[in-house]
Amino acid sequence: MRRMIIILSHKLTEEQINDAKEHLGVEEFIYLPKSLQKLWSNIPPDIDDIDDYLKPIKNFLENNTKPDDYVLVQGDFGATYKIVNFALDKNLIPVYATTKRIAKDIYDGRKTITIREFKHCKFRRY
Repeated sequence: MRRMIIILSHKLTEEQINDAKEHLGVEEFIYLPKSLQKLWSNIPPDIDDIDDYLKPIKNFLENNTKPDDYVLVQGDFGATYKIVNFALDKNLIPVYATTKRIAKDIYDGRKTITIREFKHCKFRRY
């Protein structure tokens, strides 16, 4: 059974779920536990080394994955880099979601309001 571990600051959209099922063969989606989700979503910008900070997430991956599981990783650049390399070392398949940005400007006579929509395109391997 193909699985995808989700390391993001948000839930997947239906479009992303359907794409992962259809194009990657994913049958099970595994989100981080709430405590680790909070940890990932709040990586401190003021510490020099985040290796110790990321240990609980690496431990989760170590204990909850098997080779060839997908790991969807997006977030803080440095943390993402470290988790992607960890995943590769463990024979996991790290991926990220690509998006198309659609911007619309609405002018109401006094001001211009810009609305940005992010549409999922595909998953790409790191």
